[in-house]
Amino acid sequence: MHHSQLTPLLAIALLLSGCDSSPSVANISFSKQIQPIFAQHCLTCHNEKGEGAIASGLKLSNYKEVLKGTRFGPVIKPGDSLSSTLVILVEGRANPAINMPHGNQAPLSSEQIQILRQWIDQGARNN
Repeated sequence: MHHSQLTPLLAIALLLSGCDSSPSVANISFSKQIQPIFAQHCLTCHNEKGEGAIASGLKLSNYKEVLKGTRFGPVIKPGDSLSSTLVILVEGRANPAINMPHGNQAPLSSEQIQILRQWIDQGARNN
């Protein structure tokens, strides 16, 4: 390849290397974005004395309890929303009998699920 042909190809490669096809995602805040989702959809049952807390041990009233999970183990794997049990349950990927929220509670919107997934993928920080 001749030197004069290489220069334009190199310039194009450099330009393309600066293009990032994935949009930058803002940091998700537990207190401002995640806790309100839990308050709206989960705390009816997963509070200190709620039916969900009694059945599984899962309380979603504060960060420490969220990361603690159930008596069977954690429901969140920081950095891995795809295999986090909480996401599996709210996305409806589990047995329909245990999908969350139960009963007449409104399901999480796709936007709320995406926010929850992003928070977990960002490390499930207490921010």
